[in-house]
Amino acid sequence: MQRTRRDFLKTAGCLTIGFCLGGRPWPQPASSNPGDNASIDAWLEILADGRLRVLTGKLELGQGIRTAVAQVAAEELDMDMSQVEVTMAETGRTPNEGYTAGSNSIESSAMSVRRAAAAAREQLIRLAAEKLKVPPNDLVLSRGRISTNSGANPLTFAEILDGRQLTGSVAQQITLKPKNAYKLVGKPIPREDTAKIVKGDPIYVHDLRFPGMVHARVVRPPAYGARLLHAENVPGIIKTVINGSFLAVIAENEYQAIQAQQLLRKNATWSATPPLPKLDSEHQLADYLLSLPAKTEQVTKKGNLTQTYTPSLKARYFKPYIMHGATGPSCAIALYENNILHIWTHSQGVYPLRESLAKMLRLPVDNIHVKGVPGSGCYGHNGADDVAADAALLAMAYPNKHIRVQWMREDENAWEPYGSAMVMDVEASLDKDGKITHWKYGLWSDTHGARPGGNADNLLPARYIESPFTAKPSGFSGGAYRNATPYYSIPNQLVEAHFFDGPLRTSSLRSLGAYANLFAIESFMDELSEKAGKDPYEFRLLHLEDQRAKDVLLKLKELTTTSLQLEASSLQLSLGIAFSRYENTKSYCAVAASVSLDAKKNIHVHKMWAVIDAGEAINPDGIKNQTEGGMVQSASWTLYEEVKFNERHITSLNWNTYRVSRFPQAPATEVIVIDRPTEKPVGAGEAAQGPAAAAIANAVYRATGTRVRYLPLIKSPS
Repeated sequence: MQRTRRDFLKTAGCLTIGFCLGGRPWPQPASSNPGDNASIDAWLEILADGRLRVLTGKLELGQGIRTAVAQVAAEELDMDMSQVEVTMAETGRTPNEGYTAGSNSIESSAMSVRRAAAAAREQLIRLAAEKLKVPPNDLVLSRGRISTNSGANPLTFAEILDGRQLTGSVAQQITLKPKNAYKLVGKPIPREDTAKIVKGDPIYVHDLRFPGMVHARVVRPPAYGARLLHAENVPGIIKTVINGSFLAVIAENEYQAIQAQQLLRKNATWSATPPLPKLDSEHQLADYLLSLPAKTEQVTKKGNLTQTYTPSLKARYFKPYIMHGATGPSCAIALYENNILHIWTHSQGVYPLRESLAKMLRLPVDNIHVKGVPGSGCYGHNGADDVAADAALLAMAYPNKHIRVQWMREDENAWEPYGSAMVMDVEASLDKDGKITHWKYGLWSDTHGARPGGNADNLLPARYIESPFTAKPSGFSGGAYRNATPYYSIPNQLVEAHFFDGPLRTSSLRSLGAYANLFAIESFMDELSEKAGKDPYEFRLLHLEDQRAKDVLLKLKELTTTSLQLEASSLQLSLGIAFSRYENTKSYCAVAASVSLDAKKNIHVHKMWAVIDAGEAINPDGIKNQTEGGMVQSASWTLYEEVKFNERHITSLNWNTYRVSRFPQAPATEVIVIDRPTEKPVGAGEAAQGPAAAAIANAVYRATGTRVRYLPLIKSPS
């Protein structure tokens, strides 16, 4: 069944924040592979006024992808940024690009758009040449128009197409605009949404409002796996929904829904569940995780570690469970009408979510339409997919009305998938010249990737409905050993990963296992440099062969030396550094942190510096923003954050019991981008978190004389 977007407009009404839809049939989504022969019009549309609409399957999470894809398209077609708009993440409308994850948006989506725009350029010039009856070489593009070299007979793109759209495939070998002709790419173009965010304008899914919309809240079990034994309808509201152990209320307004949720929670009874482990410290948690049955996978084996060697140093590092802590708890809106389910969500994968919902609801995929709308903060798999599933279930139970489901803070903190706790053991040997000869690394972790991915088992409410999905949620194990193999030149290496099934729900959180692995590796490199009697910069450079890696470290040394000399401060500052190449194939990033101790020996992070090389810099301002944000986020993780739980369930239910950095505690930041126009662009969003953690820990050692290998560095009271 083909439904036009005009049909959808009649069904869904007009949103208050600029998501009204036009009247073009939904096209088949394009492949996300830039090398595929995807059709041009799957990525680009020419509007009636001659402007360009870019279609991307990625969602804006604050990483600036909306600006970057507009930038490359405008560059290839010689348009102004004001002439380009971007439509993001909508099933049946935009390309199916899976998840917005893994720092892949630039490499996949932006480069696909760049190629499609180059193909569009060729097609528009050819059509204009036919229309003007001149050779293609006699034509030039400028600001969305094509004219002769003399400037005569300018035509807009819409006039050239004359009511048609761009057609045809993107050739495997397409001629891109020469880099020396760039006017936009490489320039720090600000994001348009920043001012709206600062002013509090409605741009998030939480801000959506529809005529006649009703509100809902879900009552979660008191613990993982508890089953509903008894619940009664709440009087005075639209509906109490009981579907197996899935329990919710629908009310006319949000306050009524909250009151009804509280009443239903108080009166519902649940089955008992096996207790969670009772652990009083991070050391007990580490020991407990190490005691769990684990599946071992060899990640790297190089040289010879079978012969007897004497480790010069051994250490164990630990990272606790941490949560996304999104500013706005998860939210979604759903409407079931005329056999079509519509979902508005901040999920990072609208197509995988659609497939998962289809299985949970036993609906045909074609009867589900999912529209991505930005949420207020998340890099990773938080509750966005789960709340969308909540809303879908409630829309099916109460059709023909838009139903808005908003999680409460305690729902978010207690039920979102966390970043897994990890234990890292590392040992190494040094020769007489202070070079590493042997390296042995073992990590223990739960999954870092249990997104729905087309499986209903990974949707939280699917496990509680009347016909529950009880299979163990599937997960991606490889994320645990991301960056577990050191980027340094070491002749003999053994890296092993051990996967356990831990007590808490886990999935993807920004940088996955790279954060903990780099914290351990770069802290240990600092310890080894001291053991070898070498400067931390010198020691790292001694073990690097890649000149780009050396360049970021040397630039960081120059930057921090100059900055610290210029700081006229009575504070006694201590400096720590760290380095990584994200996934050992993507962005190079070197980070430094300066810390001090106050009279009460409290740790203060004053400033953080980073030098990053992400290849060709599409938007240097965006790279800086991502790196600054990554360092500040990592500082909060490293200093304060840990999920706490008792024998029953999670106890870190608010900002008092789950501590994060407050605004006054955020360090100052300074970022230098090394632009490599001749290199391919790579993602930068997850490059800084790991080295930032180690830089802080190494600075704390220099300030205190004590190595802290178990995170967080500052322990919260239980």
